[in-house]
Amino acid sequence: MLRGEKHGGRGRLSLAGQVFVLQLVVLGLVIGIGAVLAVLDARHDSDVTTTREVTAVAVTVADAPSTVAALRTPDPTALLQPVTEQTRKATGMDFIVVMAPDRTRYTHTTPALIGQPFSGNIDRALAGETFTETYTGTLGPSIRAVTPVYDDGHIIALVSAGVTRARIGDQVGTQLPLILGVAAAGLAVAAAGSFLLSRRIRRQTHGLAPDELRTLYEQHDAVLHSIHEGLVVFGPNGVGAEVVNDEARRLLDLPDGPVVRSDLPISMQRMSWGVVRDEMHVTKDRILLVNQDVVTWERRPIGTVITIRDHTELRTVMGELDSVRGFAESLRAQAHESANRLHTVITMVELGRYREAVEFATAELQLSQALIDRLLTSVGDPALAALLLGKVNQAAERGIELTITEDTALDSTAPLSAQETVTLVGNLIDNAIDAAADGAVGWVEVTVRQQDSSVDPALAADPALAVESAAAFDSVRSANGSALQVRVADSGPGMSAETFARAAERGYSTKADHHGLGLALVHRLVDRHGGVIGTERDPESAVTVTIPRKDAR
Repeated sequence: MLRGEKHGGRGRLSLAGQVFVLQLVVLGLVIGIGAVLAVLDARHDSDVTTTREVTAVAVTVADAPSTVAALRTPDPTALLQPVTEQTRKATGMDFIVVMAPDRTRYTHTTPALIGQPFSGNIDRALAGETFTETYTGTLGPSIRAVTPVYDDGHIIALVSAGVTRARIGDQVGTQLPLILGVAAAGLAVAAAGSFLLSRRIRRQTHGLAPDELRTLYEQHDAVLHSIHEGLVVFGPNGVGAEVVNDEARRLLDLPDGPVVRSDLPISMQRMSWGVVRDEMHVTKDRILLVNQDVVTWERRPIGTVITIRDHTELRTVMGELDSVRGFAESLRAQAHESANRLHTVITMVELGRYREAVEFATAELQLSQALIDRLLTSVGDPALAALLLGKVNQAAERGIELTITEDTALDSTAPLSAQETVTLVGNLIDNAIDAAADGAVGWVEVTVRQQDSSVDPALAADPALAVESAAAFDSVRSANGSALQVRVADSGPGMSAETFARAAERGYSTKADHHGLGLALVHRLVDRHGGVIGTERDPESAVTVTIPRKDAR
């Protein structure tokens, strides 16, 4: 989904907004239900407390000796009414009724009701039990307790004490503001928490609605599996990869499961964290073109995106093209030189200097033909012989003397193919010509030969092997089998072991205007065939490659 499309449906509520509304609704329901339950619980607690209080008051009045003494008199009301009213007011009861077993009231909060029958259940009290009930009497619904009054083991009266529901409701009502206040405070805190959470979700989802997130994921997944470039996305910390597509795993030989930066090739681990454009990296099997961009959101970096393209075949074709171009330039140079010589010979003939003309015309030809004859005789591969001849002319154009040593001789380039041989020898000579061009008098010396010794497999297993002297390099070869050896020396300053090892990692070069893929490609080729490459600086700068023949492995 394009970023511009995201704002096309602003009528839809974002995921953060939907979560915020849903949370408010749920929290409102939960807190509302909690408030109702709190009120009901307060009412229940008040009922339980009232039940205990009315029972205690009724039993206390019934057990009081003054109550029994008053009941024995001809007019119990005169003695009991003042006492029960005083007790009622002191204990917060709405009524205390003392009655005869036949329900006749001796006392009541309303004096007019004294002498009238008590309304309510008394059967259980007449049976000797103290009980409570909720009953609607003359004062309205109330919780009341009824208990017997004993005299010498006989029930002579009953006492009922009660509190009306209206009073209980008033008691609960005094707690209601506190309950509602707590509920409101809880709702406010919950709403604030929901708002902060929704802001965090909004930042993480960039304000997208759920259907937009689903569409974005589907498009994201489809793109990752359809593009033919490797894609690796790192988060802000740059350690763990958040996205790795199938092509990236194939090109970088990454394992299944999570990928960290240390799983990448060493050269890619050492890339800068900033923007990288068209940087060449050489792995064991491939030449990769790498780009890297920093992704930002609201001016804040949120990760890096690395794209990888396989340039192995393209670089191979470009290498062959460079070889052809080099041959063409050599032919052009030779044609130019031949034209100059031909004009010189014609002029000498016109001047009547016939003998000098013949000597001048044949001297250069004899030298070139001698070199051609020697290479075609001693080098069994025509492509290698043509490459060496072309490099001689190319070096001459740059004022550098390139010499093919007399001990250059081999029947074939096995185990290398003709293309691999051109890559190996051509890159080594190109690097040597570049190094020698910096000096006042430049020269390059090339040796390609077959040796009766091969590389020790234990030492050949180290792809970063680099030595600084010919004697040390010879120590890595065993004394049996045969090997292909290429040695290119030059008048340049040479490279240290550390610089030489770095050149094996990727397109490293000591020249600012050079991609430096030559030595990296050579290292990759040597590693693939189990060979060894080393560098020397004394007595002269040289690079030596030894690759064991198949019959020696």
